[in-house]
Amino acid sequence: MSDACCSTDGKTGAGESAEADEAVGFWQVSEVRAAAVSGALLLAAWIAGLVGGPDLLRLPLEVAALLVAAWTFVPTALRRLMKGKIGVGTLMTIAAAGAVALGQFEPAATLAFLYAIAEGLEEYSLAKARRGLRALLDLVPAEASVLRDGVEVTVAPSELVPGDRMVVRPGERLATDGRIITGRTSLDTSALTGESVPVEAGPGTDVYAGSINGTGPLEVEVTRTAENNSLARIVHLVEAEQSRKGPGQRLADSIASKLVPSILIVAALIIIFGFIVGEPLLWFERALVVLVAASPCALAISVPVTVVASVGAASRIGVLIKGGNALETLGKIRTIALDKTGTLTRNKPAVIDVAATGSATRNHVLALAAGLESRSEHPLARAILASAPYRAPVTDVDTVPGAGLEGRLEGRRVRLGRPGWIDAGPLAAEVERMQQAGATAVLIEDDGQVLGAIAVRDELRPEAREAIARLSAAGYTTAMLTGDNVITATALSEAAGITEVHADLRPEDKAEIIRTLKARQPTAMVGDGVNDAPALATADIGIAMGAMGTDVAIETADIALMGEDLNHLPQVLDHARRTRSIMFQNVGLSLLLIAVLIPMALLGILGLAAVVLIHELAEIVVIANGVRAGRLSRKTALKAAQPAPALEPAA
Repeated sequence: MSDACCSTDGKTGAGESAEADEAVGFWQVSEVRAAAVSGALLLAAWIAGLVGGPDLLRLPLEVAALLVAAWTFVPTALRRLMKGKIGVGTLMTIAAAGAVALGQFEPAATLAFLYAIAEGLEEYSLAKARRGLRALLDLVPAEASVLRDGVEVTVAPSELVPGDRMVVRPGERLATDGRIITGRTSLDTSALTGESVPVEAGPGTDVYAGSINGTGPLEVEVTRTAENNSLARIVHLVEAEQSRKGPGQRLADSIASKLVPSILIVAALIIIFGFIVGEPLLWFERALVVLVAASPCALAISVPVTVVASVGAASRIGVLIKGGNALETLGKIRTIALDKTGTLTRNKPAVIDVAATGSATRNHVLALAAGLESRSEHPLARAILASAPYRAPVTDVDTVPGAGLEGRLEGRRVRLGRPGWIDAGPLAAEVERMQQAGATAVLIEDDGQVLGAIAVRDELRPEAREAIARLSAAGYTTAMLTGDNVITATALSEAAGITEVHADLRPEDKAEIIRTLKARQPTAMVGDGVNDAPALATADIGIAMGAMGTDVAIETADIALMGEDLNHLPQVLDHARRTRSIMFQNVGLSLLLIAVLIPMALLGILGLAAVVLIHELAEIVVIANGVRAGRLSRKTALKAAQPAPALEPAA
């Protein structure tokens, strides 16, 4: 709306006016206050005209109304013009000045008044949408209790430093990120992740700023300052990424930037034509009306308002969208590729079965496996270590990529790995049974002889089938990508309702599958943001799941689901589709408006006041339509996060 609205450095970009950021109410926007004063002066002039007041009374009122409203855009337009930059404010300034030159003070004042109203509404709508995002920072309490030298003191969150011990009582919010030292509780993280189910937490659990302590007192060691905690990083990152424009916004900006100088040229040609036909005043007035009629301000603001409102709404339900480019691309996605571990499954694998050969016992098989896995960070390793009664003293352990582990035990070569790398031998039937049950089977070999097989299963998330069903019903194609064997992958995919399965994949293989899927349809990859980095980077959109507190996921993914409820995936996809639809509604309406008003202005069907009124009303409609993208109700969001009935284990 401002002169800057047709340029990349205007108020609608990342560097919007500080005043718009600080404004917390409609009447605190300076353009709105100026428009109100201008409107009052215009009303007084109109009343004076009705009662037969002299021109000496009406004229000063109209001039005053013009000056007050023009103050909101003329100074900026002139400063930018001196720098060689032309925008919508330039057109409005020329039109108002031309009307004054023709002695039409009332139309000039009306133009400035309506333009100031529309500009104020733009500032307010953008500021309101951004405040919705920054409101996340208000989840941090005004003060925190901390133990220093054994004494509990109250400090501001900004004074907390890593290593401090916060005391958090039931019902209190955490002032910053930390790790629980003592105490057990259930944490309400719905404001951060959009998930309504409380999270159980105890010693060693990482906790995040803004979470509400539910049931028990806690002592929490501070791990991040208030300026760098999870909430602050989310807000600052989204604000920084809002400058990444999508195709729709680039199209609108491109049209607007080319349209403004073209309008000025057309207006000049109309004036020249007026001199040629001998009616310069008539065609000068029509040129001014064409300037206003062709103003692309509604076009320029149509996408930014929508993007800001939509990104802010998503952030409030635990979805981090990095700017308009990611948002628009997400709205075009038609294929969803999902990693299995940690995305479709709980990422909490457990040993469910052990088979042994000959004289080997269950405990011996687990102990040997634990000795090989003792230094591994793989999820399967954690499950085996948790089940083993003790660890065999295995030395010289090496990793064989894509196969398993090998080491030495009392001089003998011992191995743990997938079937195929190790021959299952007499355990072949047991291994197949484990895999058909949806488990990952690993074999243990001692000096060339297979000793046993261990079945580890990571249960499907309870909401997985519901989420996949919602995606399928919405017309998305779903595919599962996993490093597991085909039998296990097929069992889990059937339980989830996914028909397309790609198994036995290494990270680089997943990236290649994504390239194949992209060749068919726009494709999103959903993973953990760390292990799936190649596939996430290859996809049209990378979506990291369960990213709260994960720096790598938040920094590298295009979109991050801060919680671990898979229902947020279809929800944010629907949100992006709806947002993209609103964007193109706004762009189409703006272009149609210009196409209709220009010939009507040129033919003299509409005068200056009528064109101004129609144009500014249309801008209000565009802004209001864009703001709709931010109406993602909290009730709907939390309903989507309700726990679904548990699924039966895959047979």
